[in-house]
Amino acid sequence: MSLLSIANLRRSFVSPDGERKTIVDVPSFSLEAGQQLALRGESGSGKTTFLHLIAGILAADSGSIQISGRDMAALGEPARDRLRAESIGYIFQTFNLLQGYTCLENVLLGMAFGGSADQTRATTMLERVGLGHRLHHRPRQLSTGQQQRVAVARALANRPKLVLADEPTGNLDHKNGREALALIRETCRENGAALLLVSHDPQVLAAFESVRDFAGLNEAMKEAVS
Repeated sequence: MSLLSIANLRRSFVSPDGERKTIVDVPSFSLEAGQQLALRGESGSGKTTFLHLIAGILAADSGSIQISGRDMAALGEPARDRLRAESIGYIFQTFNLLQGYTCLENVLLGMAFGGSADQTRATTMLERVGLGHRLHHRPRQLSTGQQQRVAVARALANRPKLVLADEPTGNLDHKNGREALALIRETCRENGAALLLVSHDPQVLAAFESVRDFAGLNEAMKEAVS
């Protein structure tokens, strides 16, 4: 059984002029445990919405999202939050760090949603990403690259089975972006986590052995250009 298995997944939104538009229409998609896959997609292709559906941040209109045999799409919001905290690590392009908290506190708060705020584990993860000397710094005291490293540590601290990364190098310069990508992939391998990354950056995509076009998966995109 695949770690992630999606069938007939649909999500639509109502536009400002009142028209309902389908953004995601994915008949089938799967990801194996430990697999690392990049999805190529331009802005507006629905790829962020796709990740949000997998993570349970958004509710699907229809379809199923099986994660280790549990259907994220069939759960209510509190149960989706629990499944996400237990099984998924999410690395956002904008980092989504809490500015009033230290690096260590940001990681611990992320872990607390999964029911286990282990300070030793949080410290170890920050040391692993090269921030052992910045445990008590707040995000505004860090460089952009260092903030992304905190986000990586937070996403992986609970040993998730699946890591989702949405344009994780989009706010970084080339050097920091290359280092962040290598860190994400290596840390996922060390933790046995599958990685699903979406990007439109050719240099990011070139680093992956497995790359798929999101437009090829998403029937909504095919309809939009037909």
